[in-house]
Amino acid sequence: MKFRTDPATIRGSIAPVVTPFTAGGAVDHDALRGLIRWQLESGSHGISLGGSTGEPSAQTAAERIAAIRTAADEVADRVPFLPGTGSAKLDETLEITAAARDAGADAALIITPYYARPTQNALYDWYAAVAREFPDLPLVIYNVPSRTAVDIAPETVRRLFADFDNVVGIKETTKDFEHFSRVLHACGPELLVWSGIELLCLPLLALGGTGFISAVANLAPAAVARMYELWTAGDHAAARDLHYRLHPLVDLLFVETNPAPAKWVLERQGRIPSGHVRPPLAAPSGDAQTRIRALLDQGGDLTAGI
Repeated sequence: MKFRTDPATIRGSIAPVVTPFTAGGAVDHDALRGLIRWQLESGSHGISLGGSTGEPSAQTAAERIAAIRTAADEVADRVPFLPGTGSAKLDETLEITAAARDAGADAALIITPYYARPTQNALYDWYAAVAREFPDLPLVIYNVPSRTAVDIAPETVRRLFADFDNVVGIKETTKDFEHFSRVLHACGPELLVWSGIELLCLPLLALGGTGFISAVANLAPAAVARMYELWTAGDHAAARDLHYRLHPLVDLLFVETNPAPAKWVLERQGRIPSGHVRPPLAAPSGDAQTRIRALLDQGGDLTAGI
């Protein structure tokens, strides 16, 4: 919780690590610790857990809480820790968020409630309820309409940002880049905005974005962190070069549903003992594995660092 009182310091590449499972399907806490150590050694500027890449909807609240505690212990205040704590149920969201706060999280990433397709007023009420429950914990809205079937409007973000001091930012995972710009225009530069769309991470910085929470950091953490550092240092040409060099790994992530391809690669690289994904996801098919290998041949040099 070292960064909790100054959420503006939560910047750069916040790596949304996968949740490793054993071959039998249990959460593998030792492997999770190993992934976090690798991320920190590679220069990631922060750690997230429990966003879409972490398969939260396939876990119980107790499993998610236990993983958050393990991650917080391993991070040990060396970098900001921003776990995903939201779900489709308000009581479960409050339970997991309380556990993250108590474990020392610097902020909580709250996904828009999925499946129900609430109105904008209902979304405002949802986030208002969470904000009132945790007045001293920075909250980051997580907008990912491709997964949730609801898109939080810029005006709703503006209302929440204006009404609650602890609503500090948003992770935008939408390919509608106008949405990024309209959110920043509505709220002003004080709103912290991270991109969750890999190929919009670098462009967002030009609009005044805070950084990115990008799944490709699971495969190339050093390159993703370096891209941010080069941009902020003013070496835009080198940052763009990394952006384009990352393209094959970005395509690899989505050969089939994320995070199955990333876990398949991580297992073969020896970074996790098992690439198991929980139902309803499945391990990459044979055709997908062929495509993954081809893309790894193109961009795999970045998985070893830069």
